[in-house]
Amino acid sequence: MQGVLTGFAVIAVVIAVGYAIGRRGYLGDQGREVLTKLAFHVASPALLFTTLAQTDLSVIFSSRLLVTALSTAAAAGVFVTVGVVRHWGVGRTTIGALCSSYVNSGNLGIPIAVYVLGDASLVAPVLLFQLVGVTPVALTILDLSGKGEKGPLWRRLLTPLRNPIAVGSLAGVAVSATGLRIPAPVLDPLTLIGGMSVPAVLLAFGISLCGSTMPGRGPDRHPVFLSVALKSVGQPAAAWALAAGVFGLRGAPLLDVVVTSALPAAQNLYTYASSYGVGERLARDSILLSTVLSVPVLVVVAALLG
Repeated sequence: MQGVLTGFAVIAVVIAVGYAIGRRGYLGDQGREVLTKLAFHVASPALLFTTLAQTDLSVIFSSRLLVTALSTAAAAGVFVTVGVVRHWGVGRTTIGALCSSYVNSGNLGIPIAVYVLGDASLVAPVLLFQLVGVTPVALTILDLSGKGEKGPLWRRLLTPLRNPIAVGSLAGVAVSATGLRIPAPVLDPLTLIGGMSVPAVLLAFGISLCGSTMPGRGPDRHPVFLSVALKSVGQPAAAWALAAGVFGLRGAPLLDVVVTSALPAAQNLYTYASSYGVGERLARDSILLSTVLSVPVLVVVAALLG
């Protein structure tokens, strides 16, 4: 328990430093964007590659992955059901379902996996499942509903596989599966670069908190509140019930799956909403509120299960 609380304290301090940097404008107007791009395109792929390349694949392909898939489907399914009944439309319902179940496994998942769970590889099953499984399905639905720019469907389906974090993760899994040993002159620079991932992500997140407007207002308030409730409470509760009651997980494995399920909605969901021109405010407000609520939720989860 002490280690978990210490991990959250470390994360909170670095986010606070990022907020201070943003308030003072030390990195200029593009500081957050530069840090985010550095983490997304360079540091996080390097971290996941070096971690997964030396990880036992049983950690990735285990009952935890099934718990993640089922809890994701449960949270998204509830939102879709309500959306159909309330006639929120295919596009908005799809975005809301994503905000209810698609966790921030990259930006916040990696730091929390490192500092709270003690192993960056624990977030890999969630990350790969979302990028390779959930994203193509959601983008296909948005395409078929007539939203967004038109283009070859196959190209949109392959979009997750062009994601640098997905590429780094899959490459690491491939190296681990083949048993290859990476020479130190190659591995050491990648390890050094990967070390930038966590601080860059947390500093960028802290900067992003500057100037945020009050969410949860306007015509999207009901979908927003539903998605936030499902993301912050419903999905981690479903993960706990499945992991403990169905798969019999206890101790650290149980904590791992519940913590990753309690992560807030991913920031790239706003990119999807903007690209397709649907549910933009729903995505923005859901991401912000679930991110704020994730802090007390994660602390409670760690206190109960840690």
